[in-house]
Amino acid sequence: MTPVLQARGLVKRYGHVTAINGSDFDLMAGEVLAVIGDNGAGKTSLIKALTGAVQPDEGEILLDGEPVRFRDPLEARRHGIETVYQDLAVAASLDIATNMFLGRELRRPGLLGSVFRLLDKKRMREESARHMEALKIGLPSLAVPVESLSGGQRQGVAVARAVAWASRVVVMDEPTAALGVKESGQVLDMIRRVRDRGLPVVLISHNMPHVFEIADRIHIQRLGKRVAVVKPGDFSMAEVVAVMTGAIQISEGKAVVADQDAAEAVGLS
Repeated sequence: MTPVLQARGLVKRYGHVTAINGSDFDLMAGEVLAVIGDNGAGKTSLIKALTGAVQPDEGEILLDGEPVRFRDPLEARRHGIETVYQDLAVAASLDIATNMFLGRELRRPGLLGSVFRLLDKKRMREESARHMEALKIGLPSLAVPVESLSGGQRQGVAVARAVAWASRVVVMDEPTAALGVKESGQVLDMIRRVRDRGLPVVLISHNMPHVFEIADRIHIQRLGKRVAVVKPGDFSMAEVVAVMTGAIQISEGKAVVADQDAAEAVGLS
């Protein structure tokens, strides 16, 4: 099966610092792929390279098997890749429907839209309501400003906006950060519904219980490159963390101790 989004040998340098050191990446259709790694592992730079936020110095990115080179995030969006950033990138003082169509506003038909550039607010509210209903996001009203919503509801608006415009990939950067248990559960349910609609999801997260609950596969990034891709059912959480820190390695589908002291420190000797 051809990956929806793929990378081979990506390299990104910032002066003398190599953030991505020949990293590979494979996202398959209809899956949630979690990307994990310690601080400095290069996962953020990898995702930025895949979504057009930075330009890799070397390597190749393929979309549905075809080589692509995104000059900026707008070009990635034109290719159907939407990103939900950790800061959500919502306009807090604007209402929900306006945020859903931010930068893509619908104009009234005829002269009212083409000449007077009046917005079709009714159609934007109707379209927004349809997307919210599809993802089962409960909101009091689409006319309220986003700043009046809870953290989980704001996350829902950002996710719904991404899903509304994505045709190939949705990327989510720490979507449950700073959320409570109940709201985190709601966000994880939304991710499942996005996957069930056929859109593959890239999930960047430090929350290992959430990763093991939602991910179909886990991409482990270490020292600027992909060191393993595992399924949550094949390895324990402790083993995955140990791979991430270099205590063990994955060889022929099995965990092998690479650093005896580090393995003993996490109880995997």
